[in-house]
This record gives sequence, C-alpha cells and structure tokens, in this order.
Amino acid sequence: MIVRTLQATRDTQRQINSTGWNSVRMLLQNDGVGFSFHITTIYRDGELHMHYQNHCEAVYCISGRGSIENKATGKVHAIEPGTLYVLDQHDAHILRAVDEMQMACVFNPPLHG
Repeated sequence: MIVRTLQATRDTQRQINSTGWNSVRMLLQNDGVGFSFHITTIYRDGELHMHYQNHCEAVYCISGRGSIENKATGKVHAIEPGTLYVLDQHDAHILRAVDEMQMACVFNPPLHG
C-alpha cells in the first residue's frame, strides 16, 4: 500500500517547476502501479504547447478556468472545474489558463520522474 499526501510530496524531487506550470508527481513508474498520477498547476495566463508521443493522459480540472485546443483540428474546448479531457490519440495541443488551474493528471505508461 502506498499512502502519500500532496503537502508532503511538495518540495521534494517529485515536484517539477517549469515555465507556466508545476507538477507534483505523487505516483511515478518506480512505484510499480502501471500509471503515474500528478497534481499539476497551470499558472494564470499560461499557454503551453504540448505533445505526448508516448503517453496517453487523462486530465480532470479541480479548479480554475481555461481551454484546450487540438492543434490538428483547431477545435477549442472550454475547461472548468469538473471537466475531464483525455489525450488518447497522442494529440498535439495548446493548453491555456485564464485563471490558475489545478489539474489531476494520470499518464499511461507512467512517467519516470
């Protein structure tokens, strides 16, 4: 059994800080459960161009508002608390935050670090 709190995981090597976002990686590949689980914050007015070629990702919006744009089609979807989106086709996308957004993210296969 693995038990961790978000607060205890912050400020460890499992927290990744980058331009426009940070991610607390509560489960990683070395935990051996077959997926990784992250709480990710997208900062207000952030615009992130992303493309996971080797991972599928499910993202649930806990708080904040923004949008996701499918780069292949140009279609834009609103994101608000309660919204789930899944990048099941390795979709290249642009994530935009109107307000700071807190997201729960699951990756398969799991991220290493």
